[in-house]
Amino acid sequence: MHNERCMSGSEGECQKPTTATPHGADARPLLSDTLSDGRRFRILCIVDDYSRECLATVLDTSLGGVRVVRELERLTFERALPETVVSDNGTELTSGAVLRWATRRVAWHYIEPGKPAQNAFIESFNSKLRDECLNEHVFTSLAEARAIIEHWRYDYNHLRPHSSLGALTPSEFAALKREETTPPQKGELTGGLYL
Repeated sequence: MHNERCMSGSEGECQKPTTATPHGADARPLLSDTLSDGRRFRILCIVDDYSRECLATVLDTSLGGVRVVRELERLTFERALPETVVSDNGTELTSGAVLRWATRRVAWHYIEPGKPAQNAFIESFNSKLRDECLNEHVFTSLAEARAIIEHWRYDYNHLRPHSSLGALTPSEFAALKREETTPPQKGELTGGLYL
């Protein structure tokens, strides 16, 4: 496993690794919110750094390392194994379960503590989710929160063009790139993910 704190830039500064292939992902800090009855829940967002697709929003009252691994396994089965995963140093992302899963499978890159700018895209994504969805709703149950957030994710992936993708939506961009390239075979490495 490639488990670095940072990758050196030209001036010795830390930079996140870049991927130029489909199906990368980025692991990010989990968002949290509160139901109307005061119970807290957490949200794990997994975003493909190539297509900008939000591949998953996983909600629950507790999201430990085993659950993170289960979601990464599901995405690996549905898509392909990413080459790189970028995340912060949250306990669920540095757990033994995650480290065992990543060993000899993917390069896992942890950003420096207190340096969210090293992962600016996912910070921006999480900010959009918070501003456009979480702050606009009072959720009465986890089921309601899952449904509303899934609707927001669908809108983000299928209805919003991104200037960085040539005015295509993330799903259109991903479909176009899949047509242009040979899809990875099962177990074959691809780009990176953001968590």
